[in-house]
Amino acid sequence: MSARQSIFTPVLIVGCVIIAVSFAVRASFGVFQIPIAEDLGWLRAEFSLAIAIQNLAWGIGQPIFGAIAEKIGDRKAIVIGALTYALGMVLTAASTTPFEHQAYAWLVGFGVAGTGFGVILAVVGRASTDQNRSMSLAIATAAGSAGQVFGAPLAEWMLGLMSWQMVFMTFAAAILAMILTLPLMRAPRMASKTELEESLSQILVKAARDPSFALIFLGFFSCGYQLGFITAHFPAFVTELCGPIMPGGALYSIGITTTSALGAVAISLIGLANIAGTLLAGWAGSRFSKKYLLAGIYAGRTVAASLFILFPITPATVILFSLAMGALWLATVPLTSGLVAHIYGLRYMGTLYGIVFFSHQLGSFVGIWLGGRMYDIYGSYATVWWIGVAVGAFSALVHLPIREKRLDGLVTA
Repeated sequence: MSARQSIFTPVLIVGCVIIAVSFAVRASFGVFQIPIAEDLGWLRAEFSLAIAIQNLAWGIGQPIFGAIAEKIGDRKAIVIGALTYALGMVLTAASTTPFEHQAYAWLVGFGVAGTGFGVILAVVGRASTDQNRSMSLAIATAAGSAGQVFGAPLAEWMLGLMSWQMVFMTFAAAILAMILTLPLMRAPRMASKTELEESLSQILVKAARDPSFALIFLGFFSCGYQLGFITAHFPAFVTELCGPIMPGGALYSIGITTTSALGAVAISLIGLANIAGTLLAGWAGSRFSKKYLLAGIYAGRTVAASLFILFPITPATVILFSLAMGALWLATVPLTSGLVAHIYGLRYMGTLYGIVFFSHQLGSFVGIWLGGRMYDIYGSYATVWWIGVAVGAFSALVHLPIREKRLDGLVTA
C-alpha cells in the first residue's frame, strides 16, 4: 500500500468533513458583526463579547470533550458536540438581548469543541501510521481552512437573501447533517503498552511538572489572540478603514464592489492560503524540528501584521495581508498537536491537546473582547492590533527552549 493510500483513510475523510462544516460556521461570525449590531441596536462590544465567550467555551470544552471521547468513544463525543452546536445556533437565532446572545454562545462554543480540532485530531492521530501522522494532522487541519474559504462568503451571500436569524437556522441544519457521516469513522486505539497502563491522572501530573508543556501552553495564547481578533473583527475593520473599491478595477470586475464584501473575501482568502500553508507545515513537521518551525511561523505573523498596520490600508494591502497571514494561519495546529503527541504519547492526546488548546481559546477571548471594547472606547482597532504583534513575538521566543523529545517513562511514536 502506498503512503498516499494509507493517508486517506475513512477516518481522515470523515474527520475532514466534520471539521470543514464546523469551521465554515464558526469562521462566518465576523460577517454578522455589523448586521446584528444594526438590527438589534447593540454596541460593538456586546456582540464581540458573545463571540469571545464562544471562543472561551470552546477552550474550556476542548479538554472535556477530549476526555469524553477517551471515556465513551470518539463518535459519541462528536454527536454530543454537534447536537450542542446546533441547539446553540437555533437559540441564538431567537435571541433579542445581548445577555441571551452571550448565554447561548456557551452552547455554540462547547459545540465547536465537540466537533473541532481536539476530538478530530486525536482520532485522526490514533488512526494514522507513524510515518503519516504529521501529514494526516495537517490535512485534517487544512479541512478547517477549507471550511473557512466558503463559510464567510456563503454567510455574506445568504444575508442578501434572508435575515441573519434564518442564516443561523440553516447553519444549524448543516451541523446536524454532518452526523450522518459518523458510521464511517472507526479508529483503532494505537498506543503503546506503557501508555495503555498509564492513567490520565498520572500523565497529567507528568505534563504539569514538565516545563516544556507550560511553554507550549503559553505559546499557543498568541495564536488564539490573533486568529480570534482577525476572524471576529477583520471584516468590520476592512469595511471601515479600507479605501473605496474603484469601479473598473480588478476587484470590481470580479464582483467585489464594497468593502463589506472585501472583508468577507479576506477571511476566505486567509482560509484558502492556509490550506497550502498547513499542508506545508505537516510535510515539514515530519522532517524538521517542530519547535523551530513554530517559532518561525509566529515570527512571520509578527512581521506580516506589523507591515500591514504600518502601511496605508488599501484593497491591495488587504489582499496581500490575507494571503500572507493565511499561509501561517493554522499551520501551528498540526505542529502543536504533533508536538504534544510526540512528547506525551497518543493515549491521552485529546485531553492534553485540549488543555493546551484552552490557552489558544483564552487568547481568542481576549483578542475578540478587547477588540470590541477598545473600538467602542477609542473608535479604533490600532492598540489591539499592536498587542497582537507583541504577543506574536513572545510566542516566537517562548518555543525555543522546549525540549522536543519524549517524556521520561513514556514510549511514544
